Amino acid sequence: AGADIRLGLSQGVPYRLFTLDGPPRLVLDFPEVDWTGLKSDELLSGAQITSVKFGTYVPGWSRMVLALSGPMAVEAAALAVDPVTSAAVLDISLAPSDAEDFARVSGAPHDARWDLPVPQALDIVPQRDENAPLLVVLDPGHGGIDPGAEAAGGIMEKDLMLQFALELGEVLVRSGQFAVQVTRDGDYFVSLERRTALAHQAGADLFISLHADSLTQGHAQGTTVYTLSAEATDAASASLAERHDRADLLSGTDLSHTDDKVTGVMLDLARQETQPRSIALAQALVAGLQAQGGPLNRKPQRSAGFSVLKSADIPSVLVEIGFLSSDRDLANLQNPAWRRQTAAAMLKGLIDWRIRDDAQRALVRQ
Repeated sequence: AGADIRLGLSQGVPYRLFTLDGPPRLVLDFPEVDWTGLKSDELLSGAQITSVKFGTYVPGWSRMVLALSGPMAVEAAALAVDPVTSAAVLDISLAPSDAEDFARVSGAPHDARWDLPVPQALDIVPQRDENAPLLVVLDPGHGGIDPGAEAAGGIMEKDLMLQFALELGEVLVRSGQFAVQVTRDGDYFVSLERRTALAHQAGADLFISLHADSLTQGHAQGTTVYTLSAEATDAASASLAERHDRADLLSGTDLSHTDDKVTGVMLDLARQETQPRSIALAQALVAGLQAQGGPLNRKPQRSAGFSVLKSADIPSVLVEIGFLSSDRDLANLQNPAWRRQTAAAMLKGLIDWRIRDDAQRALVRQ
């Protein structure tokens, strides 16, 4: 038997849906949804949907996962929006499917409306000598249908971070020590998986994601630098193996034909070397920002399970440049002189990190 799903929303929002196998699941993704007061046992009736989970799976994005009693195909999906109240109803019809067809169509989609086109791979990855510029991939958070945080007057995180990423990139390139690529150079959506995949396809030496959050409760301000938390590393390897094209998981290594266990071991081995380098990178950036006077958050170095930090072999940090909910931080982010000063401080941190990293890696090789 199939199943019918009806979900009421307070307003119409972009959504996407796809299925995952092993076990069969239907996944619904939305920009931030408030699940407050919703209870999973109140949502279910009938035996075709055996359980439902929902929550925020990365900042700014919400996910609902419905466990299916067996393989089912999406037969129809429609979002109806009330023209008066703007309330919306999402209706989804599932029809029985066989296991082979279900497995063939399952997996997170690469949809041109939600994502960038697949980059063209280079036939030959150029070799760089030890004095060549390091390739830094800068990742301005959000974009397109995902605006991120918003301040009064329509000031959006996605626009501020793109502006800062391009200005920081220019400062890094002018130093002669770094080459730069960005995960987006305009106002369009880039999925979290694509951001890290782009870094691997470019052969990145470093990955820096840039954000400026907003808090509705409490009062936070100043810059914070995040690395992947220790407790998130095992889950990160499992998530990468499930959600990414395995050719993009480790630079120079195609894991397409390895099973989950071997893939997990390979990722964990790479992470043992990369994680200390990421932590040292965060320390160096914090030191560079402290030297120029901040302002830094009262706890400037933290760890979390952000998806964009999960690359196993690329040192990665997420920098919350400030908080749009702080008047001081918002004024700083709109001040060209402050942005230049902050970019120069991050350059100093990156240069100091590179010197120490080169020295430590030379010792390891000996």
